[in-house]
Amino acid sequence: MLKMRLQRIGRKNSPSYRVVVTDSRNAVSRGRNVDHIGSYDPKLGRVIIDKDKATHWLGHGVQPSDTVYNMLVAQGIVEGRKKNALPKKSPIIDEAKIKAEAEAKAKAEADAIKAREEAEAAAKEAEEAAKAAAEAEATPEVAPEPEVTATEEKAEEVAA
Repeated sequence: MLKMRLQRIGRKNSPSYRVVVTDSRNAVSRGRNVDHIGSYDPKLGRVIIDKDKATHWLGHGVQPSDTVYNMLVAQGIVEGRKKNALPKKSPIIDEAKIKAEAEAKAKAEADAIKAREEAEAAAKEAEEAAKAAAEAEATPEVAPEPEVTATEEKAEEVAA
């Protein structure tokens, strides 16, 4: 039975991997590979897989390891959900879903803050309008006293 899996290459503390097709009875480190279809550099996060070779081998019944399957899904070569390549105790963390939820929560909070500010502004305007109406009712309009000019004063003195 043929398997598609990773073969470690590179020096100590500088890992890089080949994506190879090999017989499941052979150790990957022995180098008895049927085909080399890509590479993976974890330090750079770069995955290079030959799409034609991968689809050819998958069509012939080759079973990819969980990690290679997840790479194929990420590259768009295979349709489906990623598999949990981690131990059973730790679930797969769907970063896109977490990010979308965080963005939705942040947007909801921003909308709530904006609505609260608008409500406070409307309440403040209503309070100011009520205060102005109360002041208008409390202070009656008093007609100003007519100013007496000097000529009018003389006319009053002469009349008296």
